[in-house]
Amino acid sequence: MRLEDDVILARKGDREAFIRLIKRLETNLYRVARAIVKRDEDCADAIQETILKAYQSVSAVREPAYFKSWLLRILINECNQILRRQKRMVLAEPDLTQPASPCEYDKIDVKEAVDRLEDTLRMVVTLYYYEDLPLKQIAELLETTEGTVKSRLHRARLTLAEWLRIPAVERKVGYEG
Repeated sequence: MRLEDDVILARKGDREAFIRLIKRLETNLYRVARAIVKRDEDCADAIQETILKAYQSVSAVREPAYFKSWLLRILINECNQILRRQKRMVLAEPDLTQPASPCEYDKIDVKEAVDRLEDTLRMVVTLYYYEDLPLKQIAELLETTEGTVKSRLHRARLTLAEWLRIPAVERKVGYEG
């Protein structure tokens, strides 16, 4: 069954259709939540609230083809709510959101590098590369302009390219002997 068909059924009150939709998109939800809030506990909270709010208002979805975007928008709002609450709390923990020094990137994989990007860049990379959303849709989700999304994506690519560069010695190809 197509996603859009399940959306139509869910809008009419079909619980099983809604469950199928959530199961189909659970990996996407986790990936986006993880990119924003980082901690698994916060991801779980954000996803749980998103599912509850989506279920309560699924009948408001006007265009079934945009269900995923609609759901991700709810998730992003929930994640931002969690981040706002955390900022109000005074913690005596070290700031783990600061980028690591360049020498720490010597043996880093792409996912770890993306996780170290600043929040705005990480979100654009996640939505563009992992969720395969077009720039226009990302701009709408993040409530910004398409130009801003392009700029953030460009900055993220440059940063990742720098962090993931391979030293010249490692690039040499040949036989030892």
